[in-house]
Amino acid sequence: MKNKEFETKAIRHQVERTQQKEHSVPIFATSSYLFENAEHARALFAKEAEGNVYSRYSNPNNDEFIDKLCLLEGAEAGISTASGMAAMFVSIASFLKQGDHIVACRSVFGSTHQILTQLLPRWGITHTYVDVHDLDGWEKAVTSNTKMFFFETPSNPALDLIDIEKVSSIAKKHGILVNVDNCFATPYLQNPIRSGADIVTHSATKFIDGQGRMLGGAILGRKELIDEVMFMSRHTGPAMSPFNGWVLSKSLETLAVRMDRHCSNALELAIFLSAHNQVKLVKYPFLESHPQHDLAKKQMKQGGGIVTFEVAGGLDQGRRFLDFLEMLSLSANLGDTRSIATHPASTTHSKLSEEERLSVGITSGLVRISTGLENIKDIIEDVNQALNRSKS
Repeated sequence: MKNKEFETKAIRHQVERTQQKEHSVPIFATSSYLFENAEHARALFAKEAEGNVYSRYSNPNNDEFIDKLCLLEGAEAGISTASGMAAMFVSIASFLKQGDHIVACRSVFGSTHQILTQLLPRWGITHTYVDVHDLDGWEKAVTSNTKMFFFETPSNPALDLIDIEKVSSIAKKHGILVNVDNCFATPYLQNPIRSGADIVTHSATKFIDGQGRMLGGAILGRKELIDEVMFMSRHTGPAMSPFNGWVLSKSLETLAVRMDRHCSNALELAIFLSAHNQVKLVKYPFLESHPQHDLAKKQMKQGGGIVTFEVAGGLDQGRRFLDFLEMLSLSANLGDTRSIATHPASTTHSKLSEEERLSVGITSGLVRISTGLENIKDIIEDVNQALNRSKS
């Protein structure tokens, strides 16, 4: 299976079949599993034998989902979690202890910012933020107790990029782990492990599910690293449900097809917005106007499904634009089949101060659109009429 193409791996990898010889894997809706005898139970708990013990530890549906992701990302091992933020937290907490230090890109998701600034300090773990455009800042921020670099690329919602290879090379000089949130790109568009990262995290809630149905997360990397993550996860309990594992594994089968449409729609929308007189700024990685366009072409297959732009009239016109949308949904989610418009400053990144938001490019008039799978003509028509009606 390793030599097959992305789409084939996502569709054809199957963990196991029952005696029914089903074509599609069933849902293993069970919390626990039977042991053959007392010795078998002992061997499983001692990790001398392979098998399922308890669904907080493993489940065939979750195993299949993770095995597929490992194939697609080029990872040795992985673990699923109940949500994307569970994956972010566990991927950090598994490797840090009191007195340790983490360096992170300043452009991170709002809840990740809260982990770094509010939760980790409770356990004596400090952090340093690096500006997204300051590559030298990673080296300068390293201290004797720095244990991890953490960043997302493209960033949410400003769509800034970080050179994975270059930051990973800095980390390796100092023996520091590199942890990359690959949610926006998905393994179809970008493979951080193949560019030098040690750990890759996903909010499977977004493009991997692709239909806004459920929560899920994933952590991937080398086996010895994932063993540490599994210890943390098993004893703290952020386990994915078998049903969600089953759905997400099936969702991976259509990821490539969906991402192709997400990306083509997003690019067309970005081109349209760039020429609109009511739009002040448009950011999309595969637009030539993006300041890191060359890097995007280097480390991404396509530009992704997210477009961000600033309405010319600022906050007031931005709010009117959202209120005048007729087809696009107003939601804090992304990666859905349905196009979604979000105002990050008042929703997903509302816990950041104004100064913090501006430092990562989140102005009061910034709008994030998660471009769905509708016909692009209908998406553009709705955006256009809302922009025109929102003029003061």
